Amino acid sequence: MNNNINEAFEGTRNAGSIAASALDEVNKIIKPGVKTEKIDKLCFEFINDSGAFSAPLFYRGFPKSCCTSVNHIVCHGIPGNKILKEGDIVNVDVTVLKNGWHGDTSRMFYVGDVSVKSKNLTKTTYEAMMEAIKILKDGVTVGDIGSTIQKYVEKKGFSVVRDFCGHGLGKNFHEEPNILHYGEPGTGNKLKSGMIFTIEPMINEGKFETSVLKDGWTAVTKDKLLSAQFEHTVGIKKDGYEIFTLSKKGLNFPPQK
Repeated sequence: MNNNINEAFEGTRNAGSIAASALDEVNKIIKPGVKTEKIDKLCFEFINDSGAFSAPLFYRGFPKSCCTSVNHIVCHGIPGNKILKEGDIVNVDVTVLKNGWHGDTSRMFYVGDVSVKSKNLTKTTYEAMMEAIKILKDGVTVGDIGSTIQKYVEKKGFSVVRDFCGHGLGKNFHEEPNILHYGEPGTGNKLKSGMIFTIEPMINEGKFETSVLKDGWTAVTKDKLLSAQFEHTVGIKKDGYEIFTLSKKGLNFPPQK
């Protein structure tokens, strides 16, 4: 890899490591009775103490340092007075800006004991993301990524959200290419060594349609059924990939012990 790519990978590696570690910290406090604003405060302080910035804070007017998306919230849930209760599932999404580079990741958490349905949805979402990551290398198309996720998810009886997608990442929070989580094999842009982007499938228990609440951010399932999401930031190499946002403690999937 040339020096520019090496610099981008190293910068993303550092930012991604802080982002993943922030979610490891979140794991310590998720339980019934906790307000989502406490999760936000923890993320803000941990990222700040790590010498980095929380990229979502004030981004296009977003008021908080992370997103907390509970149950039927698909993405971009705003932390606040919402109190987590037994049986909830929650996605926490953090993006770190460190020395000019971004690292973006999200993870599902269980609040106490959750239903079999919630576990199946969460497991399918995680596995679909990882199946797509496994195929990554120079020359694979964006359509191959989307197709891999869509086939895996629909075979399990769930649906892939169409309204939001993964994205390129680097000095900017959002860059090209867009990474759709559905599609046809062999279509779309070809991946090239040095590319950095997120894969972040949002998977619904029911239908894939979503709507955005009056706050202009919070996206929910139209049928009010559950939604789950995981996200990693990845980089493309000639012969494969690197995941920049793995948990150093192995807490990538709930229940995180």
